[in-house]
Amino acid sequence: MTARHEQWARLRSRLWQPPRPHGEPPRERVVGPLELFYDLVVVVLVAQAAHHLAGQLTWRGLGEFAVVFALVWIAWFNGSLHHELHGYEDARGRSMFLLQILVLVPLGAFIPEAGGARGVAFAVDAGVLFAVLAVLWLLASRGDSPEFRRPSRLFVMGTAVCAVVLVVSAVLPAGVRMPAWGLLGGAYLAGFVVMLGTAFPAQAVALSVTDALTERFGLFIIIVLGETVTGVVDGLAHESTNALTLAVGLVAVVVGFGAWWTYFDFAGHRRPRPARASTVQWMLVHLPLTAAIAAMGAAMVGLVEHAHDSRTPAATAWVLCGGAAVVLCTTTVLATSLRVSRLEGGLYRPLARTCVAVAAVCVGVGAVRPAPLVLGLALVVLLGVPWVLAVAYRFAHEEESAAPP
Repeated sequence: MTARHEQWARLRSRLWQPPRPHGEPPRERVVGPLELFYDLVVVVLVAQAAHHLAGQLTWRGLGEFAVVFALVWIAWFNGSLHHELHGYEDARGRSMFLLQILVLVPLGAFIPEAGGARGVAFAVDAGVLFAVLAVLWLLASRGDSPEFRRPSRLFVMGTAVCAVVLVVSAVLPAGVRMPAWGLLGGAYLAGFVVMLGTAFPAQAVALSVTDALTERFGLFIIIVLGETVTGVVDGLAHESTNALTLAVGLVAVVVGFGAWWTYFDFAGHRRPRPARASTVQWMLVHLPLTAAIAAMGAAMVGLVEHAHDSRTPAATAWVLCGGAAVVLCTTTVLATSLRVSRLEGGLYRPLARTCVAVAAVCVGVGAVRPAPLVLGLALVVLLGVPWVLAVAYRFAHEEESAAPP
């Protein structure tokens, strides 16, 4: 009996390890297939929100998209951070991800009508999701050392309160529910910033952004960028095949490629400075950046569908051009938090000014609303401007380094 008990204890310790406590050094690891599967499930929800926006390109539709996307992103960020700080890819870790996935799947089905008929179901399911996250953080907090107990309690409490408010919002009138969710998301993020800024110990390892976390954020951006291709394919699938429609679709794909180029050339897969403010900035700026990319994908459906119009529909032009402007500006803000931005100030300072100027021109193109093909080509050129600046800087810098003394 003793030998069997020891064997069972060893097996259990391998398959069901306790959460790693706060304060342990970050693991040297790469993003695994378990995390990628979880991210793909979350992106299905993003796709649902984007498809709904594509059919409702109005101010109300854009507002609903922003609120739903923010809640989904916060849940993804919450679960991802928990695994980064506390998780292993053992049976326990897989079970915790599976539990979240089982709650996320019906939530995705409720997203298209979250602002109407299925708002109650969305509120209850989202509340359950945040309750699950609160429990996961509570279980992880049991092994905390004294200096981490207070921030852990605050985070668990905030997540639990968010869960309760979401469930209670189910009884609100449909017209009030969505604004309440928006306020709740904003309050949750604000509380997260305050907690990181004041509650954690000064040198908390929990605030470190590892290579695996930067890879995770970058991979999520890549998966969401797939929505730009999905938007083009959806548009082409519902239109008759002709040269102009196909040209607009392919140019729209290049616009999405330009968004990828902008992020990964200047900010992606780069770690922020170890300062607390830089870490928070790096994490949270990914929210509007990712939302803008998803919204651009939704607008590309309308761009392809109206390929033969003399002017791009106002809503399509504003969302697509405004999304490009947000991508440029948020990438600039993100870059200011990076270690490399100080090491290469000669590049990043003029790059920031250039991106802001190009973003303003993108908004101007949206206001003018040229024909879809012209609008798409204009965005391709504009998104290429920061890249040309970076190439010119690199070339000049290499020439100076190679010049004889």
